[in-house]
Order: sequence, then structure tokens, then C-alpha cells
Amino acid sequence: MPILYTTKASATGGRAGRAVSENGVLDVTLTVPKELGGDGATGTNPEQLFAAGYSACFLGALKFVAGQQKVKIPEDTTVSAKVGIGPREDGTGFGIEVALTVNIPGLDRETAEKLAAAAHIVCPYSHAMRTSTEVPVTVA
Repeated sequence: MPILYTTKASATGGRAGRAVSENGVLDVTLTVPKELGGDGATGTNPEQLFAAGYSACFLGALKFVAGQQKVKIPEDTTVSAKVGIGPREDGTGFGIEVALTVNIPGLDRETAEKLAAAAHIVCPYSHAMRTSTEVPVTVA
């Protein structure tokens, strides 16, 4: 696959730390939610970051397929990603689940459903979630 764009972000401190993108535009304090044993301090967490990234990417894919099909997508179109984390049934770690909600005001349901289905194929987050994408892990 030819790579068109690459970026990098790094985290320190784990779930109670800091994450920063290589250009410094993203610079967030990470905190552990109360539901995972944290103190509820102000900050964000990996699940919120994943939800934000997935919803933005999916909306981009939705606009792409709408453009291909000559359908106008209103500016107030939204995609919400609900991300949950919990222990895997095999007891070896944690897993995530994701549900997307697409809201395209003024567009009939049938057209909206067709666009959402097409976007689900185009979106790289969706592709990664439904395939067994291998992620290389290197120790520096």
C-alpha cells in the first residue's frame, strides 16, 4: 500500500500521563476514568481519543463517498463513535467495542444508510476494526 501521510504521537506515563503529537498541536493530559479505577481527574483517555479520531475519519469517508455519488452532505452532519473497553473473555487482556451513529440532517434514511455503508468500507478505521490488521511492535 502506498503511504500518503504519516504522523507520530508519543505517550509518557501510560493512562495517567501525557500524549503529544510530533508537531506539538495535540498535547493532552491523560487520566484514568473512575470506571477503570482512576480518580476522575480532568483529562482525556485513549478511548476518547480513539472515538474522536474514528468519528472524524468516518465523517471524512462519508463526505468522500457522498461526493462520488453526487450527494450533498449538510455542514451539520455528525458522526459519533461510542467506544467501550473491558476485559477479553479469554482473560489475556482488554478489548474495545465501537458503535457509530451517523446523523445527516435533511437526507432521507435510505440514502443515508447507503452512504454510511459505503463509508464503512472506505474508512481506514473501519477497515482496521473488521480485519486482523497486524501492528509491528519494536523495542527501541
